[in-house]
Amino acid sequence: MTWFPLIVLVLGPLLLVEALLARYEVLAYSAGWRAPTTELPEGVPYARGADADSPPDSYVVYLDGIGKRRVRDTRDGGQLVKAVIAGAPELRVLGQVQPYSPLADPLADRPVWAWLRRRIGLLLFLHNVMQIFVAADHRYRPLYNRAVGSQIATQLRLAGYQADSGIPVVLLSYSGGAQVATGAVDELHTQLRSPLLLITLGGFHNGANDLTHAEHVHRLTSASDGIERFGTWIFPQRWRLCRGSGWNRARRAGKITVHRLDPATHLGPRSYISPTPQPPDGRSYLDRTTDTVIALIRARHSATAATDDPSP
Repeated sequence: MTWFPLIVLVLGPLLLVEALLARYEVLAYSAGWRAPTTELPEGVPYARGADADSPPDSYVVYLDGIGKRRVRDTRDGGQLVKAVIAGAPELRVLGQVQPYSPLADPLADRPVWAWLRRRIGLLLFLHNVMQIFVAADHRYRPLYNRAVGSQIATQLRLAGYQADSGIPVVLLSYSGGAQVATGAVDELHTQLRSPLLLITLGGFHNGANDLTHAEHVHRLTSASDGIERFGTWIFPQRWRLCRGSGWNRARRAGKITVHRLDPATHLGPRSYISPTPQPPDGRSYLDRTTDTVIALIRARHSATAATDDPSP
């Protein structure tokens, strides 16, 4: 018990500061005080995978969890991106989007945060956690959605995407990245008018965002994922009783398909993107998740190709 007051005294002010900083960035974007960053560091491509000389089957934008704090991939997210590229060379994959920065400004590259990271690394995670709740807050959600949706659209254009091309854009999100993915739908539809497919992996989101312009949402989940389950409890818009929420309207429209990846967990050696082998087939959790993601993207492409085929 003696530690509890100390924890409250330390974490309380930190959370307050983080909440204020998280709000500042979205307000700075909306007020035009700072322009979002568009350039990438030297040596970082705008997309990987299929060659830019010919249109890929799909563009895949990976929106990472709260560990994302720089342009380059996180360790776990990077494994998933590399596995998708290796398993589906017909795709162009973008992993540089900053889901927790409306200004597209990598957290770890900011001088103050670089200093803090060496001393209080927990702050970087708290910052991204607070950004998720800002993105879910009804007061800031429209601004946040527009900011990050515009960031994604810009990165897609720089990667070669042409508006009205009809090439699908897949928003592949892990954990809190699902809040950003669902929020980016309207802005991407407005700017690019692209077919949008969402794949959430252990998605942590409030269910309030409108999914009318999404073709389909594939929810990859597991009964052992306590963090995703916690998100379905704390956000009323995810409850079936809240029939008017964006999530439940999409559910009734048949746009949401659930895929079970039991017994995967949200984090740790049995996480969705862990390279640890699992019984009974010996594939790793990462392999199974990658195979599922690629199969869903290819199924969408095959269905479209069959529809477009004029032959009898």
